[in-house]
Amino acid sequence: MRNIVVVLHPHRAHARQAALDVCSLLHAENVTPVMSHDDYAALVSYEGEPSTPIKVLSIGELETAKPELIMVLGGDGTILRAAGMYHETEVPIMGINLGHVGFLAESERQELEQATQAAIKREYFVEQRMALDISVTQDGHLLHRDWALNEATIEKGRYSSMIEVVVGVDYRPVSSFGCDGVIFATPTGSTAYAFSAGGPVVWPEVEALLMIPISAHALFTKPLVVSPRSRLGVEFLPSQSHTDAQLWCDGQLRFKVPAGARVEAVRAQKSVSLARLNRDLFTDRLVAKFQLPVSGWRGPQA
Repeated sequence: MRNIVVVLHPHRAHARQAALDVCSLLHAENVTPVMSHDDYAALVSYEGEPSTPIKVLSIGELETAKPELIMVLGGDGTILRAAGMYHETEVPIMGINLGHVGFLAESERQELEQATQAAIKREYFVEQRMALDISVTQDGHLLHRDWALNEATIEKGRYSSMIEVVVGVDYRPVSSFGCDGVIFATPTGSTAYAFSAGGPVVWPEVEALLMIPISAHALFTKPLVVSPRSRLGVEFLPSQSHTDAQLWCDGQLRFKVPAGARVEAVRAQKSVSLARLNRDLFTDRLVAKFQLPVSGWRGPQA
């Protein structure tokens, strides 16, 4: 029995309809559509019981089901949520963009049936992407562990004007300053929050880690691009005024960072598998997603 997991943004009507369409196409080809308890419950609350049979499993039960693919229907946020939920399974993720930019998605809404048929026929290839393992420690004690595909950030809390930090690489200090926060990013995340904060665009096949200060008050606050074997660190310094800091991973608030704590990021032990349908160049994807002007280019055509 073949199983394909379907993940959706349940609070968007077009995503719910897309999920029902995908499940129907899978079932018609003797492939069992699978959903998590939360996604299925949300779908039913809006649409009622679907006519297509859907297997409902917890994340822990997926190992027994042995799904071959995870199809994600939504924008980059939904894809990041799916990556966070299922990255330990190492099952490839195929994103269908129902959002805005959709940098992580492999096809658009109008290509939904073609993408589903490609999934059924296994007409895709798998690309590996780096991720981040995050740790928060204080006085040598581990306080929190986390994971991110795009980026992890230590940011000022809601009622803080800024936070004081020291940043370092491989246990050595680089600089200290006041700022709104610091971003740790992967090449995949270089076109997301890191890009908005002034970081460089890094091609996905480049293996590197990025550190980008957010609105820093200092002279040396340039983004850093370091070896994938490096360890990035940010220490949240105690302050005379009341400040608080928070750890965010892929846009989700994950932990309140106490003063004096250290947040570190290293390359994750497990990479993320993305199912790709097209072997188009990242350069062309960058131009298309950001709608960059390229008129006047007179170079050779690939």
